[in-house]
Amino acid sequence: MFEAAQWAPSCFNEQPWRFAVAAKHVDPEAFARIAATLVSGNAWALEAPVLGIAFANPRFSRNAKPNRWGAYDTGQAMAQLTVQAQSLGLNVHQMGGFDETKALALPGVPEGHEALAAFAIGYAMEAALPENGSPRREFGSLFFGEVPWRQS
Repeated sequence: MFEAAQWAPSCFNEQPWRFAVAAKHVDPEAFARIAATLVSGNAWALEAPVLGIAFANPRFSRNAKPNRWGAYDTGQAMAQLTVQAQSLGLNVHQMGGFDETKALALPGVPEGHEALAAFAIGYAMEAALPENGSPRREFGSLFFGEVPWRQS
């Protein structure tokens, strides 16, 4: 999964993403540190065998200039990680509900990085969803103006 993330495209091949990851059965203390960054609404994620945080360097490493695509590139890396996980029969759930300050204080996180998303990796669990679920936007609303190739 993380090799798939490694091969994600990025501006100038910068690869600005980094991960803090812990497997519950391998390093329970590291798992607990990452778990402590999650907000209470994501307590369900503690059942997952792997937790992580995705970070981005907002500056190019080659010249320290701002990299306005760093977060976008990190999102692509997470998308590729997620697709690879699915191909292996695993699920990745990305979360915005975490404390960025706590995440940035995790061991080994260099100064200047941004914590973009927490994530849980594991097998899907049966969950009760709200009756109306989380509706998706209408397809046409994703675009500015008409979508000429779309047939009604």
